[in-house]
Amino acid sequence: MCSTIPPRVARRPGADAICWGRWLDLILSIEAFVRVAEGESFANAARQMGVAKSVATTRVKQLEEHLGVSLFHRSTRAIKLSEAGHSYYQNCRDLLTRVEELSQRSQEEVSALKGTLRIHVLPGFALGHFSKALVDFREAHPKIEFDVHVNDRVVDPVQEGLDVAIQIYPAASNSLVERKLFPVRGLFCASPKYLAEEPALETPLDLLHHDFARYSYYPWGDDWPLIKGTERFTISLRPVLKTNSVHLLLEFARAGAGVAYLPTMVAAPDLLEGRLQRVLPEYAAPPLWLSAVYPSSHRGTAKVKLFIDFLLTRFPSEPQWDRALDLPPVDIAPFDD
Repeated sequence: MCSTIPPRVARRPGADAICWGRWLDLILSIEAFVRVAEGESFANAARQMGVAKSVATTRVKQLEEHLGVSLFHRSTRAIKLSEAGHSYYQNCRDLLTRVEELSQRSQEEVSALKGTLRIHVLPGFALGHFSKALVDFREAHPKIEFDVHVNDRVVDPVQEGLDVAIQIYPAASNSLVERKLFPVRGLFCASPKYLAEEPALETPLDLLHHDFARYSYYPWGDDWPLIKGTERFTISLRPVLKTNSVHLLLEFARAGAGVAYLPTMVAAPDLLEGRLQRVLPEYAAPPLWLSAVYPSSHRGTAKVKLFIDFLLTRFPSEPQWDRALDLPPVDIAPFDD
């Protein structure tokens, strides 16, 4: 019950509206106080709140009358917090933050299962795996629409206005949140026809005598860190083809044009059906990690949380295509040199 309304009044029709109206006036006055304190200007505070300067001045004056203290030292040149204002400011700022959080949560609950998600996704994941997942997600949540950008560019979700970027690179700033989905592993592959006609491949050095193709955005460039069991070393490989399209690499290998290093999520069907064969099966570069990266301001957004949780469930840390190829689970940290 509102303490400013006598009990006999509070029981009359409309008394609750009067009570809430007074609380709203108090919140607006507190907001004006915080904005003036932070900007040391009534004019700036008024612009932030979208009201006239006189309204901001009146709200602060009403708050001072309510508290019975002066919150600011005023002069013709400056506005500074008084001692009482300093002690009151932190509590008011915390209160406003809480009010804004509650307001945002209420709005999100209303729109949680509808609206548009703007997604950036790599082509190697988008074609086949993500597209099927998207269909299943929309069957469960038909009111959520998608605006999907498919390319290999490294993007900043904040600058691009995206909700989520699905990428193989870590978050570029502290304003972004990264949720690792699964390791992206690669294999040396070639067609049976190519292997039957070209010199045998027994060690990575033999690749120097073959036409080699690679993805242009691998972080190590032409100096390849390779792993064989517990052994780790680097070899320089000069490709005849560098491309940002893993599907072009797949076609290169299928056509018998040479050896390509392909991600398992793209090469698995061809390997399982015999169109490609593994080359140097004991050797591989360290896995990268496919991650969902999104602005920290979206952390509590219901649609984003729902979608990220769906991806984590749909794509476990040991992907089905790696299990189908009988690859052992990844037990090393993501490569970050």
